[in-house]
Amino acid sequence: MQKIEILVSGKTFTVELLDTEAAQALADCLPMEVTMEELNGNEKYVYLTTALPVVEEKPKCIHAGDLMLFGSNCLVLFYQDFTTSYGYTPLGRVTDTQQLADSLGNRDISVTFRSLSQQMEDRFS
Repeated sequence: MQKIEILVSGKTFTVELLDTEAAQALADCLPMEVTMEELNGNEKYVYLTTALPVVEEKPKCIHAGDLMLFGSNCLVLFYQDFTTSYGYTPLGRVTDTQQLADSLGNRDISVTFRSLSQQMEDRFS
């Protein structure tokens, strides 16, 4: 299972990506630094410049740490559990969500997504 990192508010979170075409397409876009917008007190989102493959599911229940795609280019990171009737393409999940909500806060925020191999390259360059 491929892993990536999310850096936000001085904290690093690991995401285990699913073994899907959409998740691989996201990994191929990394690294990227984006400003994610706040929505509904439970999620952050950003519209990507590149469309990713869509295999939509209707999960009924969203969990804190879910990383999903809404439509073909809206990357969504959820930080609260809730029920939904919307459809998403699952990409992966944050492995430890203990400080995720506090780190993301209730405002728009800068977030860096990078592969673990990118982190190693940064460390040695």
